[in-house]
Amino acid sequence: MASIRERYGEYFKQMATMSHAAAKIDATNVYQKANPQTKKIMDTLISENMAEGSRLEGIENYKQFLAAIKSGKSGLILMEHYANTDLPGLIWLLENSDDEDCRELGKRVVAIAGMKLNEADPMVRAFAESFTRVVIYPTRSLDSASEKAKSKEDIEAETKKARAINLAAMHAMDKCKRNGEAILVFPSGTRYRPGKPETKRGLKEIDSYLRMFDVMILVSINGMILKFNPDNMSDMLADECAPAVCIYKASPVIECKPYRKEFLETLPADCPDPKQAMIDHVMEYLEKQHNEIKD
Repeated sequence: MASIRERYGEYFKQMATMSHAAAKIDATNVYQKANPQTKKIMDTLISENMAEGSRLEGIENYKQFLAAIKSGKSGLILMEHYANTDLPGLIWLLENSDDEDCRELGKRVVAIAGMKLNEADPMVRAFAESFTRVVIYPTRSLDSASEKAKSKEDIEAETKKARAINLAAMHAMDKCKRNGEAILVFPSGTRYRPGKPETKRGLKEIDSYLRMFDVMILVSINGMILKFNPDNMSDMLADECAPAVCIYKASPVIECKPYRKEFLETLPADCPDPKQAMIDHVMEYLEKQHNEIKD
Protein backbone atom coordinates (compact mmCIF):
# COMPACT_ATOMS: atom_id res chain seq x y z
CA MET A 1 0.00 0.00 0.00
CA ALA A 2 1.38 3.43 -0.93
CA SER A 3 2.00 6.13 1.65
CA ILE A 4 0.10 9.40 1.50
CA ARG A 5 3.43 11.07 0.67
CA GLU A 6 3.90 8.75 -2.33
CA ARG A 7 0.33 9.14 -3.58
CA TYR A 8 -0.14 12.83 -2.93
CA GLY A 9 3.35 14.30 -2.67
CA GLU A 10 2.63 16.74 -5.49
CA TYR A 11 -0.57 17.86 -3.77
CA PHE A 12 1.32 18.54 -0.56
CA LYS A 13 3.97 20.51 -2.40
CA GLN A 14 1.21 22.67 -3.88
CA MET A 15 -0.39 23.08 -0.47
CA ALA A 16 2.93 24.08 1.07
CA THR A 17 3.21 26.98 -1.39
CA MET A 18 -0.30 28.10 -0.40
CA SER A 19 0.30 27.76 3.34
CA HIS A 20 0.27 30.82 5.55
CA ALA A 21 -0.35 29.29 8.99
CA ALA A 22 2.10 30.07 11.76
CA ALA A 23 5.03 27.65 12.13
CA LYS A 24 5.29 28.53 15.82
CA ILE A 25 2.33 28.83 18.16
CA ASP A 26 2.02 31.46 20.85
CA ALA A 27 -0.81 33.23 22.64
CA THR A 28 -1.42 35.56 19.69
CA ASN A 29 -2.22 33.00 16.98
CA VAL A 30 -4.19 30.15 18.54
CA TYR A 31 -7.28 30.77 16.40
CA GLN A 32 -6.52 29.73 12.82
CA LYS A 33 -9.14 30.16 10.13
CA ALA A 34 -9.33 27.54 7.38
CA ASN A 35 -7.25 28.22 4.29
CA PRO A 36 -9.71 27.89 1.36
CA GLN A 37 -6.90 27.19 -1.13
CA THR A 38 -5.46 24.22 0.70
CA LYS A 39 -8.96 22.99 1.55
CA LYS A 40 -9.80 22.59 -2.14
CA ILE A 41 -6.89 20.20 -2.49
CA MET A 42 -7.80 18.36 0.71
CA ASP A 43 -11.36 17.96 -0.54
CA THR A 44 -10.00 16.35 -3.71
CA LEU A 45 -7.88 13.93 -1.67
CA ILE A 46 -10.85 12.98 0.49
CA SER A 47 -13.29 12.63 -2.41
CA GLU A 48 -10.89 10.28 -4.20
CA ASN A 49 -10.75 7.99 -1.18
CA MET A 50 -14.30 7.99 0.15
CA ALA A 51 -15.39 4.62 -1.16
CA GLU A 52 -18.99 3.92 -2.13
CA GLY A 53 -21.04 3.38 1.00
CA SER A 54 -19.32 6.13 2.98
CA ARG A 55 -21.96 8.08 4.88
CA LEU A 56 -23.23 9.93 7.89
CA GLU A 57 -25.32 7.84 10.29
CA GLY A 58 -27.85 9.52 12.54
CA ILE A 59 -28.63 12.42 10.21
CA GLU A 60 -31.48 13.48 12.50
CA ASN A 61 -28.98 13.81 15.37
CA TYR A 62 -26.68 16.07 13.37
CA LYS A 63 -29.74 18.17 12.45
CA GLN A 64 -30.99 18.43 16.05
CA PHE A 65 -27.49 19.37 17.19
CA LEU A 66 -27.41 22.23 14.69
CA ALA A 67 -30.89 23.34 15.79
CA ALA A 68 -29.71 23.46 19.42
CA ILE A 69 -26.73 25.62 18.44
CA LYS A 70 -28.91 27.94 16.39
CA SER A 71 -31.20 28.31 19.41
CA GLY A 72 -28.26 29.74 21.35
CA LYS A 73 -26.79 26.67 23.05
CA SER A 74 -23.06 25.98 22.96
CA GLY A 75 -22.27 22.78 21.06
CA LEU A 76 -19.52 20.19 21.51
CA ILE A 77 -18.60 17.26 19.25
CA LEU A 78 -16.55 14.48 20.84
CA MET A 79 -15.22 12.18 18.12
CA GLU A 80 -13.15 9.02 17.90
CA HIS A 81 -9.69 9.42 16.41
CA TYR A 82 -8.01 6.88 14.16
CA ALA A 83 -6.40 8.87 11.35
CA ASN A 84 -5.44 12.38 10.29
CA THR A 85 -8.28 12.25 7.77
CA ASP A 86 -10.93 11.86 10.49
CA LEU A 87 -11.74 15.58 10.62
CA PRO A 88 -11.43 16.16 6.83
CA GLY A 89 -13.67 13.14 6.25
CA LEU A 90 -16.41 14.38 8.58
CA ILE A 91 -16.35 17.88 7.09
CA TRP A 92 -16.42 16.50 3.54
CA LEU A 93 -19.41 14.26 4.28
CA LEU A 94 -21.28 17.09 6.01
CA GLU A 95 -20.58 19.66 3.30
CA ASN A 96 -21.49 17.23 0.51
CA SER A 97 -24.63 15.95 2.19
CA ASP A 98 -28.02 16.18 0.48
CA ASP A 99 -29.30 17.68 3.73
CA GLU A 100 -29.09 21.46 4.03
CA ASP A 101 -28.64 21.40 7.81
CA CYS A 102 -25.71 19.01 7.54
CA ARG A 103 -24.06 21.27 4.99
CA GLU A 104 -24.51 24.23 7.32
CA LEU A 105 -23.13 22.31 10.30
CA GLY A 106 -20.04 21.38 8.27
CA LYS A 107 -19.23 25.06 7.90
CA ARG A 108 -19.61 25.72 11.63
CA VAL A 109 -17.15 23.10 12.95
CA VAL A 110 -14.00 24.36 14.67
CA ALA A 111 -11.53 21.68 15.76
CA ILE A 112 -9.30 21.74 18.82
CA ALA A 113 -5.81 20.83 17.57
CA GLY A 114 -2.46 20.25 19.21
CA MET A 115 0.37 22.62 18.29
CA LYS A 116 2.39 19.73 16.83
CA LEU A 117 0.31 19.92 13.65
CA ASN A 118 1.60 23.44 13.07
CA GLU A 119 5.15 22.96 14.25
CA ALA A 120 6.19 19.44 13.21
CA ASP A 121 6.42 19.66 9.41
CA PRO A 122 5.47 22.26 6.74
CA MET A 123 3.45 19.73 4.75
CA VAL A 124 1.57 18.54 7.85
CA ARG A 125 0.89 22.19 8.68
CA ALA A 126 -0.53 22.79 5.20
CA PHE A 127 -2.71 19.68 5.65
CA ALA A 128 -4.02 20.91 9.01
CA GLU A 129 -4.70 24.49 8.01
CA SER A 130 -7.37 23.39 5.55
CA PHE A 131 -9.76 23.47 8.53
CA THR A 132 -10.55 26.09 11.13
CA ARG A 133 -8.82 25.30 14.41
CA VAL A 134 -8.17 26.51 17.91
CA VAL A 135 -4.65 25.39 18.78
CA ILE A 136 -3.74 24.21 22.29
CA TYR A 137 -0.61 23.10 24.10
CA PRO A 138 -1.58 19.53 25.09
CA THR A 139 -0.72 18.14 28.51
CA ARG A 140 1.10 15.23 26.89
CA SER A 141 3.31 17.62 24.92
CA LEU A 142 4.14 19.58 28.06
CA ASP A 143 5.03 16.38 29.90
CA SER A 144 7.33 15.39 27.03
CA ALA A 145 8.96 18.83 26.90
CA SER A 146 9.50 18.76 30.66
CA GLU A 147 11.22 15.38 30.45
CA LYS A 148 13.61 16.74 27.82
CA ALA A 149 14.28 20.02 29.62
CA LYS A 150 17.83 20.60 30.81
CA SER A 151 17.00 22.70 33.84
CA LYS A 152 14.26 23.71 36.27
CA GLU A 153 14.19 27.12 34.59
CA ASP A 154 13.49 25.50 31.21
CA ILE A 155 10.57 23.58 32.70
CA GLU A 156 9.15 26.73 34.27
CA ALA A 157 9.48 28.65 31.00
CA GLU A 158 7.73 25.89 29.04
CA THR A 159 4.97 25.65 31.64
CA LYS A 160 4.44 29.41 31.45
CA LYS A 161 4.26 29.19 27.65
CA ALA A 162 1.71 26.37 27.83
CA ARG A 163 -0.48 28.31 30.25
CA ALA A 164 -0.45 31.40 28.04
CA ILE A 165 -1.33 29.42 24.92
CA ASN A 166 -4.12 27.49 26.62
CA LEU A 167 -5.60 30.59 28.24
CA ALA A 168 -5.69 32.26 24.82
CA ALA A 169 -7.26 29.10 23.40
CA MET A 170 -10.00 29.23 26.05
CA HIS A 171 -10.81 32.82 25.09
CA ALA A 172 -10.85 31.86 21.39
CA MET A 173 -13.15 28.93 22.12
CA ASP A 174 -15.54 31.16 24.05
CA LYS A 175 -15.71 33.49 21.06
CA CYS A 176 -16.44 30.54 18.76
CA LYS A 177 -19.26 29.45 21.05
CA ARG A 178 -20.78 32.93 20.99
CA ASN A 179 -20.56 32.92 17.19
CA GLY A 180 -22.59 29.71 16.97
CA GLU A 181 -19.70 27.48 15.98
CA ALA A 182 -19.43 23.86 17.09
CA ILE A 183 -16.23 22.85 18.87
CA LEU A 184 -14.87 19.43 17.88
CA VAL A 185 -12.53 17.60 20.24
CA PHE A 186 -10.82 14.22 20.02
CA PRO A 187 -11.23 13.03 23.63
CA SER A 188 -8.32 10.58 23.37
CA GLY A 189 -6.05 13.50 22.42
CA THR A 190 -4.20 11.32 19.93
CA ARG A 191 -4.82 8.79 17.19
CA TYR A 192 -5.49 5.22 18.30
CA ARG A 193 -2.45 3.08 17.63
CA PRO A 194 -3.15 -0.63 17.07
CA GLY A 195 -1.84 -2.70 19.92
CA LYS A 196 -1.65 0.30 22.24
CA PRO A 197 -5.01 0.49 24.05
CA GLU A 198 -3.78 3.39 26.19
CA THR A 199 -3.96 5.63 23.10
CA LYS A 200 -7.72 5.08 22.99
CA ARG A 201 -8.27 6.12 26.60
CA GLY A 202 -9.93 9.48 27.06
CA LEU A 203 -8.09 12.34 28.74
CA LYS A 204 -9.53 13.46 32.04
CA GLU A 205 -9.13 17.08 30.92
CA ILE A 206 -12.19 16.45 28.71
CA ASP A 207 -14.32 16.67 31.85
CA SER A 208 -13.85 20.44 31.73
CA TYR A 209 -15.50 20.55 28.29
CA LEU A 210 -18.58 18.80 29.69
CA ARG A 211 -18.82 21.62 32.24
CA MET A 212 -18.31 24.38 29.65
CA PHE A 213 -20.81 23.29 26.97
CA ASP A 214 -24.57 22.98 26.87
CA VAL A 215 -25.07 20.13 24.39
CA MET A 216 -22.96 17.54 22.61
CA ILE A 217 -23.01 14.69 20.17
CA LEU A 218 -20.62 11.73 20.29
CA VAL A 219 -19.37 10.71 16.84
CA SER A 220 -17.92 7.25 16.21
CA ILE A 221 -15.93 6.41 13.09
CA ASN A 222 -15.82 3.14 11.20
CA GLY A 223 -13.33 2.98 8.35
CA MET A 224 -10.04 4.77 7.67
CA ILE A 225 -8.54 6.33 4.57
CA LEU A 226 -5.17 6.42 6.32
CA LYS A 227 -3.52 3.70 8.39
CA PHE A 228 -0.33 3.82 10.40
CA ASN A 229 2.76 2.53 8.65
CA PRO A 230 3.96 -0.07 11.18
CA ASP A 231 7.59 0.61 10.22
CA ASN A 232 7.32 4.38 10.64
CA MET A 233 4.56 5.33 13.05
CA SER A 234 6.03 8.71 13.96
CA ASP A 235 5.93 10.16 10.43
CA MET A 236 2.39 11.32 9.64
CA LEU A 237 3.10 11.45 5.89
CA ALA A 238 4.25 7.81 5.93
CA ASP A 239 0.68 6.72 6.74
CA GLU A 240 -0.65 4.25 4.20
CA CYS A 241 -3.42 5.66 2.03
CA ALA A 242 -6.21 3.78 0.23
CA PRO A 243 -9.94 4.19 -0.48
CA ALA A 244 -12.21 3.00 2.31
CA VAL A 245 -15.84 3.02 3.36
CA CYS A 246 -16.03 5.61 6.16
CA ILE A 247 -19.08 5.86 8.40
CA TYR A 248 -19.55 8.68 10.90
CA LYS A 249 -22.37 8.01 13.35
CA ALA A 250 -23.71 10.73 15.66
CA SER A 251 -25.34 9.98 18.98
CA PRO A 252 -28.58 11.68 19.97
CA VAL A 253 -28.03 15.19 21.35
CA ILE A 254 -26.89 15.01 24.98
CA GLU A 255 -27.35 17.78 27.55
CA CYS A 256 -23.80 18.00 28.91
CA LYS A 257 -24.29 19.15 32.49
CA PRO A 258 -27.17 16.80 33.41
CA TYR A 259 -25.33 13.92 31.70
CA ARG A 260 -22.23 14.65 33.75
CA LYS A 261 -24.14 15.18 37.00
CA GLU A 262 -26.16 11.98 36.66
CA PHE A 263 -23.08 9.87 36.01
CA LEU A 264 -20.98 11.38 38.80
CA GLU A 265 -23.81 10.67 41.25
CA THR A 266 -23.42 6.95 40.50
CA LEU A 267 -19.77 6.91 41.61
CA PRO A 268 -18.82 5.80 45.12
CA ALA A 269 -17.75 8.55 47.50
CA ASP A 270 -14.20 7.19 47.56
CA CYS A 271 -13.76 7.12 43.76
CA PRO A 272 -10.07 8.06 43.33
CA ASP A 273 -10.50 9.99 40.07
CA PRO A 274 -14.06 11.06 39.17
CA LYS A 275 -12.90 13.08 36.15
CA GLN A 276 -11.19 10.06 34.61
CA ALA A 277 -14.20 7.88 35.40
CA MET A 278 -16.39 10.44 33.61
CA ILE A 279 -14.40 10.39 30.40
CA ASP A 280 -14.01 6.60 30.59
CA HIS A 281 -17.81 6.50 30.55
CA VAL A 282 -17.88 8.70 27.43
CA MET A 283 -15.33 6.50 25.68
CA GLU A 284 -17.37 3.39 26.52
CA TYR A 285 -20.37 5.04 24.84
CA LEU A 286 -18.28 5.75 21.73
CA GLU A 287 -16.93 2.20 21.66
CA LYS A 288 -20.43 0.72 21.94
CA GLN A 289 -21.69 2.99 19.16
CA HIS A 290 -18.68 2.09 17.01
CA ASN A 291 -19.34 -1.63 17.44
CA GLU A 292 -23.00 -1.28 16.47
CA ILE A 293 -22.17 -0.13 12.92
CA LYS A 294 -22.49 -2.62 10.09
CA ASP A 295 -20.77 -1.74 6.81
